[in-house]
Amino acid sequence: MNLEKLFHLKENNTDVKTEVLAGITTFMTMAYILAVNPTILSAAGMDRGAVFTATVLASFIATCLMAVLANYPFVLAPGMGLNAYFAYTVVIQMGYTWNQALAAVFVEGLIFIVLSLTNVREAIFNAIPMNLKHAVSVGIGLFIAFIGLQNAHIVVNNDSTLLGVFSFKGAIETGTFSSEGITVLLALLGILITGILLYKNVKGNILWGILITWIIGIICQFLGLYKPNPDAGFYSLLPDFSNGISVPSLAPTFFKMDFSVVASLDFVVIMFAFLFVDMFDTLGTLIGVSSKANMLDKNGKLPNIRGALLADAVGTSVGAALGTSTTTTFVESASGVSEGGRTGLTALVSAGLFLIALFLSPIFLAIPSFATAPALVVVGFLMLTSITKIDFEDYSEAIPCFIAIIAMPFMYSISEGIAMGVISYVVINLVCGNAKKKNISALMYVLAVLFVIKYIIL
Repeated sequence: MNLEKLFHLKENNTDVKTEVLAGITTFMTMAYILAVNPTILSAAGMDRGAVFTATVLASFIATCLMAVLANYPFVLAPGMGLNAYFAYTVVIQMGYTWNQALAAVFVEGLIFIVLSLTNVREAIFNAIPMNLKHAVSVGIGLFIAFIGLQNAHIVVNNDSTLLGVFSFKGAIETGTFSSEGITVLLALLGILITGILLYKNVKGNILWGILITWIIGIICQFLGLYKPNPDAGFYSLLPDFSNGISVPSLAPTFFKMDFSVVASLDFVVIMFAFLFVDMFDTLGTLIGVSSKANMLDKNGKLPNIRGALLADAVGTSVGAALGTSTTTTFVESASGVSEGGRTGLTALVSAGLFLIALFLSPIFLAIPSFATAPALVVVGFLMLTSITKIDFEDYSEAIPCFIAIIAMPFMYSISEGIAMGVISYVVINLVCGNAKKKNISALMYVLAVLFVIKYIIL
């Protein structure tokens, strides 16, 4: 196989070793979805084993499509947030069956495919001003750093201030230091280790940060410093092969969609909610990660974006048919891009690891969140550096950028950040008389109106 011919490595200033390392790194930062997605969807009554297999296969197929159709280093899997909306809002709160919710995801994917083929999504991507694109990159950086801090329990819920820092004193007093407390320490150590490796320009620094942090954790377990407590969500750091190697059956969820409620108004609202979040999370990820990697052309456009959007759209419908919630482009792809991944070979390596994970799930499910959290924090820092590209001299540009940036972590959503950024950009420039001077596209006005309507009816 001629990898150079397939992926144009030299043209993209990369090589096979860099792409493979990048692919492994992205997979390692995303491996948690293999444990988290079955847990969330099982709350909706779905078979945990079948969801695990569906998650793996949907990720593999969609990511392969990204590599082939777009030649980009973006990796796809069932999205966080969308799976929670699926299980806790649509099924548990609204009373739909998981079969009907899968039907909504499937239909949303089909609409997505049409929008991708008719250039609607591409036009939206191109309509967003360059400063706002850089702001999306910065906002995503803060968002994924925040996710990393949460995953590691460094940042925790606090009744008085909403959020707070983990209390080591409290952990010692309650006797949880040997489970939760030590993992927080390990995560903090992992951030320092990864930061040092980054400064030393060690090849594969983010991947090494994950592995070293995990290994230190295993040593702590052997020494008795870390004591697993499954009831509290702290499991053994060692892979568990007690049940051997087996692939859970897909039968309980495969093509189990129920289209009986397609004609109802509630179904349409649910389907469009999935559609909205998926569309703008994907666009936000593509904008943010490609902007940071300097993959946009001089006009701020992403070449081959149609292929990337199509891979995402097809992945959504295929995932629903297999038995999982919306498949989307993962923001954790930024970790591989930070390692130098620039082509579809990175995506293909990640896809291959997803398939291997189907047979070696105990190994991948043993990677703890405190080991992957440092990677997310450091990648967040790297994406934050795009803030230097924003024009802060022009307040009509800077203020909407600031709003977009802070909305993503504070509202816990990439799509909300884009919505707030677009609305504020249009309103401020319109009121200040800059609309003609900046040549704001008609599509930006349409998006702003649609976002306002979304907040009124959804």
